[in-house]
Amino acid sequence: MVGNLVGKTVVITGASSGIGQAAAEAFARAGASLVLASRGLTALETVAARCRSLGARNAIAVATDVTDAEAVRALAARALAADGRIDVWVSNVGVGAVGRFHETPVSSHEQVIRTNLIGHINDAHAVLPVFLRQGRGIFINMISLGAFAATPFAAAYGASKYGLRALSEALRAELIGHPHIHICDVYPAFIDTPGISHAANYVGRALSAPPPLYDARLVARTVVALAMRPRPMAVVGTMAQVVRFAHFIAPQLAANLTAFFMLIYFRRARRVLPSDGNLFAPPVKAGSIDGGLRTDRLAYSLAAASLIALGGVAALMLAQNRRSGRAR
Repeated sequence: MVGNLVGKTVVITGASSGIGQAAAEAFARAGASLVLASRGLTALETVAARCRSLGARNAIAVATDVTDAEAVRALAARALAADGRIDVWVSNVGVGAVGRFHETPVSSHEQVIRTNLIGHINDAHAVLPVFLRQGRGIFINMISLGAFAATPFAAAYGASKYGLRALSEALRAELIGHPHIHICDVYPAFIDTPGISHAANYVGRALSAPPPLYDARLVARTVVALAMRPRPMAVVGTMAQVVRFAHFIAPQLAANLTAFFMLIYFRRARRVLPSDGNLFAPPVKAGSIDGGLRTDRLAYSLAAASLIALGGVAALMLAQNRRSGRAR
């Protein structure tokens, strides 16, 4: 256990906005020494300066594309050069592409997988040898409720998140003989960050996320708690548990309902120009922690309908299972 975080070296990828920025600020308040990474150096340096003002022992910004394994190894070397060790690595980078599968360019599907899955593999591959030499360390893998259930109209995103869950399970098994090295997974529900507005958009409609949308700072508090008291898995937000349960009871039906309500949303949402978002380059507009999505009334109404439908499906399936059990 890391316990007291004062002076501990924490690396955070994807730290220039959203959950990554919120986590950086939370670790800064705990007195950690931060090494912050993302592709966009200008936004990252702004976050680093804020972290220093909040109490971080140090905060340096390192421009890093996690899809480049050499760049990630250089990031780890920079962290070691700064403090001589790495105590916590938060693998947080994530991108998305929204669109019908066949209308989304293959290059975009590939970039989602390359960033969300290969990028996290690069993170782990760079830092695990450091942890093994030290005999301790905490790798926090930011995943998603998309690892529990299918994500229609964002197929590559869901595939990457399923892959991340498998990656963590495999690493925990390999490291079972190293009790002071921890692989911790975080599964947030829908979080109000700029990530949605930064996503690639191939449906030509304004994107949003269904409520309840949670504050990224809640995820950040969970990440800091894992750094102090590691455990294999942390789920953030009741909605993530609801989605997980619905998928367990009736996986295909849950996916079908999700697709149905998304189609309704797309028909009603305002038109926008399709774009590659931040898939291939940092966003033009610097991000922040909050995405400003918690006032989307259309998303709220459709989410309420979907929750009622999922609840009905779950109740029906449970009733059928009980009847089958009694019949046997």
